[in-house]
Amino acid sequence: MADRKAVIPPDQVEARLKAELPKWRLEDGWIRRTYKTQSWKSTLMVINTIGHLAEAAWHHPDITASYAWVEVRLMSHDAKGITGRDFELASKIESVVQWQPGAEGGALEGTPQGDQRFAYVKYD
Repeated sequence: MADRKAVIPPDQVEARLKAELPKWRLEDGWIRRTYKTQSWKSTLMVINTIGHLAEAAWHHPDITASYAWVEVRLMSHDAKGITGRDFELASKIESVVQWQPGAEGGALEGTPQGDQRFAYVKYD
């Protein structure tokens, strides 16, 4: 396994994003993703979800938010660049925030569709 703290060159970052995390982008030395939400309540839920995952991983993103969106930015500060840790955390964030239990057909039905009181993330 490659050193997870080794800085990945920008061209390889771009290739990995395209293959592994197509909704993420490389910009100004960070990998970034903007999640659209339905309201301030769902924005806060996304922020808290990202916060929990980052704290558990001991790898902390920068987050910017407004009423109906959250932008998460990852870069390994200690390595001064994008590393395998950034990709691992981005992948975990993506899988949790984009999780739609109702689409899986299991016992968990997901948020009710068509009722704005329960609107959550605007899924891609």
